Amino acid sequence: MAILKAFQKEKLTVKVSDTRAAMGALAAQEIGRKIVELQREKEEINIIFAAAPSQNEVLENLIKNPAIDWTKINGFHMDEYIGLDSAAPQLFGNFLRERLFDRVPFRVVYYIGGGAADIESECERYTTLLKEHPVDIVCLGIGENGHIAFNDPGVAKFDDTKVIKRATLDEVCRQQQVNDGCFRQLEEVPKEALTLTIPTLMSGKHLFCSVPAKTKADAVCAMVNGDVTEACPASILRTHDSAVLYCDKDSGSGIL
Repeated sequence: MAILKAFQKEKLTVKVSDTRAAMGALAAQEIGRKIVELQREKEEINIIFAAAPSQNEVLENLIKNPAIDWTKINGFHMDEYIGLDSAAPQLFGNFLRERLFDRVPFRVVYYIGGGAADIESECERYTTLLKEHPVDIVCLGIGENGHIAFNDPGVAKFDDTKVIKRATLDEVCRQQQVNDGCFRQLEEVPKEALTLTIPTLMSGKHLFCSVPAKTKADAVCAMVNGDVTEACPASILRTHDSAVLYCDKDSGSGIL
């Protein structure tokens, strides 16, 4: 797993691999090492997972790690579309069910109900769950607009008082879902979603952020080299005590 460059930007550790496959393998190796370390200390741990094609290589490598005891892990995900059919493959719960949650024996998985009849009640339910299960690890990515989860510029608040909230998606974010092959056209992409807020994600003790592909190069550059600002929500990771950013040479082209 050749690393082209590794450096520190404020508190954020940055590692750029030569290929997307190498990036995913490296991230999974280090996430797995942290899981095993925590499992020596605690009976169960709580992990939040991102659901996006950018995470495919990480998840595929992670589930192959024989040292992880999945029966002692509680799984969460960080966002969910509002209004899609419960069987829609684009639902993030379904995405993660297929690639992760149904492939290894989690202790329990807590799904966000984007199809709930009462969205506010669903937010209250998930808020309670997260307060009862302090977050140990967050496995995340960033968007083409610099978002983390669905905290797009204009929605993102570094001092958000909510744990999870209803968010309107901006056009860059919605177009990304088409670019990633999740939807055929922009008109199919929901305009609203539920998202964990930035303080919720930042409450995780250890953050592992995997960001491949050339389409993310500008966002990575802004995240690492720009100001720490809500205009680039991912930049907040530079203030976290234990956060690592993994890129391939395409997404990391602006920071090599």
